[in-house]
Amino acid sequence: MQSTDKRPLSWLLQQFQLKPGKPAILSGLRSLFILGVPIGIGIMTNHAAESAIATMAAWFVGMVNVDGAYRQRATAMIAATIGVTLMFLIASLVSNNLWLAIPTTFLVIFISGLASLYGNVAASVSLITSIMFVISLAKFASFSNWSTLILHCALCLAGGAWTSFLLLGLWAVRPDVPAMQIVANCYLSLSQFVNLASQRGVNPDERQEWTRQFLQAQDTVIQDLTSARSVWTTIWTRQRGATLRGNQLLVLIEDVNQLVNSIVALSELLAIASEHQLFYRLQEEIQQVIEQLAIALQMLSEAIAKGKNSVHLGDLDRTVEALEYQWEVLRAQVFNQTINLQIDEYPDVVNIRRITASLTKLAQQVHTDADVVTDLIQGKQSSITQRDISPPAQSEPIAIIDTLRQNFTFESVLFRHALRLALIVTFAELLASVLPLPRGYWITLTALVALKPNFGGTSETTVQRVIGTIFGGIIGITLVLLLKNTLAIAVCFLFLVFVAMSVRSLSYSIFIILLTPAIILLLNLIRAGGWEVGVLRIVDSLIGGVLALLGSYLLFPTWERQQLPAQLEKTIRANLAYFQQVIANYLHPAEQDASADSMNMLRHQAALENVNANAAAQRLFSEPRHIQGEIEPVMTLITYIRGFFSSVTTLAEHKREFSGEYQFTELKLLTDIIIQILENLADALGQGQPPQPLPALDSYLEVIHNQIEQLHTARLSEIARNSQTLTSTLQAVREQTPLSTELDRIVNEIKVMHCVIARLQE
Repeated sequence: MQSTDKRPLSWLLQQFQLKPGKPAILSGLRSLFILGVPIGIGIMTNHAAESAIATMAAWFVGMVNVDGAYRQRATAMIAATIGVTLMFLIASLVSNNLWLAIPTTFLVIFISGLASLYGNVAASVSLITSIMFVISLAKFASFSNWSTLILHCALCLAGGAWTSFLLLGLWAVRPDVPAMQIVANCYLSLSQFVNLASQRGVNPDERQEWTRQFLQAQDTVIQDLTSARSVWTTIWTRQRGATLRGNQLLVLIEDVNQLVNSIVALSELLAIASEHQLFYRLQEEIQQVIEQLAIALQMLSEAIAKGKNSVHLGDLDRTVEALEYQWEVLRAQVFNQTINLQIDEYPDVVNIRRITASLTKLAQQVHTDADVVTDLIQGKQSSITQRDISPPAQSEPIAIIDTLRQNFTFESVLFRHALRLALIVTFAELLASVLPLPRGYWITLTALVALKPNFGGTSETTVQRVIGTIFGGIIGITLVLLLKNTLAIAVCFLFLVFVAMSVRSLSYSIFIILLTPAIILLLNLIRAGGWEVGVLRIVDSLIGGVLALLGSYLLFPTWERQQLPAQLEKTIRANLAYFQQVIANYLHPAEQDASADSMNMLRHQAALENVNANAAAQRLFSEPRHIQGEIEPVMTLITYIRGFFSSVTTLAEHKREFSGEYQFTELKLLTDIIIQILENLADALGQGQPPQPLPALDSYLEVIHNQIEQLHTARLSEIARNSQTLTSTLQAVREQTPLSTELDRIVNEIKVMHCVIARLQE
């Protein structure tokens, strides 16, 4: 959920907000080396203009976004190298004939747009090859004779080959580095997630902003976990079998999943406890433990990424011991005053105990992972890695023809986008060619990069690109006026590229601000323009951005408001399936072990759909106000769906302590009604109809509350006689109190969801 603050200054600052993480210094250094060699050769041989072809090819191939195994990266790099060379060749052959260049542009961009059907890697390769075609058509390509054409194509191929050789050569030394890095990213994002959990009971006036950040951090962990599983599956397939290192990495990946679940449950417990005074007597100790957990997870991330032989976990053990000691003090004080303890206060004691136990288990899990990391770095075998953890399921191979056939229809969002992209880029190319616009290809380039499958994505990218180009153009003009020496221009160009590539993953706007003066300096370096280039780039980017926005708004638009009900329906059904599996474990405890894999899969699917629903809502924010409609009910619904997910995850975590010897008489009836309500809510969203009236959920809860009250009364009587003995009543209280609390929260969440969906369907 994003901020809706539309004040000009706040809005402008948001465009330059950095994402969580550190600058990719290594990526910047690689880019520096990739571009420095062809530029240096061009300057030394007095062929700077010709070297620009190799430099562009090297740069574009280096920008291919591939997060995967060595084989995937090699395939993408080779495909990109061949692709940019082929685009240069095609552009050269058609560049002298406008009426041949225009239909060729349409065909090339349309095919490139369809490439996203086959995943992010294909989309990334198609984008950089499309950019190469547009730039080559306008700037470099010109068919005069075959010998010159062959030379230029060879330069293009050499630039791409240089980048591929450099990067693939580095990766080949340690082909499992991508897996190590992405697992390290999982623990880093998990650390940030845990750090936010430590602030759960702080600043109640800022609860809404905290919730937004917490859910955003949770989404980041889920996305990193999904990527880690995908990379692991690619490197260590079931047919090949995992190595020792592969097994250890898999343990670490799946432990991230377990830690996320535990933190979600802990956050739910903190939310419940923070409503009562007893919590504040241990709040400081609880907060210190969570903060140390975050620090320990960050140290784990650094150890995995940097290959440290040992992992230091800071003051984690000390803070855990302090919490356990203070809990025993509090427990003794409470039980010594049992005669004054009210029945409705006893659940608070049970909840505090669960928080303390949960934090202790989390600390133990972090210690276990630290041992696994140490063994991983040192290459040692340990019994820890022999746990029964199933490898992630492999995705089915992509059927290229079948996928294309299924999507070659206006029903397909990606088909409509490919057609829209081809029409707008072709029109921009025609406009730049017919009108006397110096460097008009920047119009085409901006339209190509800014136009996205949805209006929200288009408007966000356009705004960031135009703002970045304006600031970057001013910087570029200033540098051109100040720098007169060729060597100084080259050094400044390389420095800008280094910084731009380092922050590329953190902020697109800042990346464009740095990239724009770099391009202006590159053109100045090859004597292709002066300071006027900066002004032209700003104007052309504005025109290209307007074309992208008009195309997204007028040509086959796909409004998020129309797509959102289907996504929300899918999200509710995924969370419902997860709830059904968890409750089935409570109703049939003997089947818990058999259903563990199924529950993990359903939990992960529900989490992914929650991420998708939140992303859809983010896109809704960027659509025109008269189309997006009311946003508040949508955000409320998503918030309570995610609250429902947290409650179910808390029940799933608590199930490990549940024996099933004591059962609520109304549990099955209540959960059956909840399942029916959720199915009806999903149907209402899918069919566009109001949901059916809510049944009397409170009557079932009242019976459960009475049973809990009887258990608490019996337990308080036992405490007065002997507070140390583990009795069946104590066991029932420990098992049933959290269940009763979460059922209360689930019923409340469902009531709000029902009310919001009824409002949306009006």
